Amino acid sequence: MAAKKAVLQLSVHDERIRKKAFVTVSRSQGVTSITMDDKTGKMTVVGEVDTPVLVMKLRKLCNAEIVSVEVVKPPEKKPEPAKPAPAKPDTAKPAEIVAFPVTHMNYPYQYHSSFANSHYQPYGNSRVVVEEPNTCVLM
Repeated sequence: MAAKKAVLQLSVHDERIRKKAFVTVSRSQGVTSITMDDKTGKMTVVGEVDTPVLVMKLRKLCNAEIVSVEVVKPPEKKPEPAKPAPAKPDTAKPAEIVAFPVTHMNYPYQYHSSFANSHYQPYGNSRVVVEEPNTCVLM
């Protein structure tokens, strides 16, 4: 379904009704933009909307008529000119090598002395669940 531009004539005589009309149209599915000219009372709705259904909803608030409905074509994209490649310098720098230090976190199944010093305090009937693979639990 292509986007449509619908122009509706509304007889809005109060600011409250104007706000309700905007809310009613904005809640409709597929609405992209809404504009309204207060002097002429024309509301322009752009999007993939069913215009007769929209007019039926607006007629509960005020007198509404369809002035015109047009199919909106998407804007054509202009091809971008090709960008020239940046010139390479004569002396190329060697690639930097980044080394990460080896710690006990790199090898999760390796024993580490910090695990031996950890003490867990039990609370009443609660149980401590540890996600370490090499733990021994005595109950």
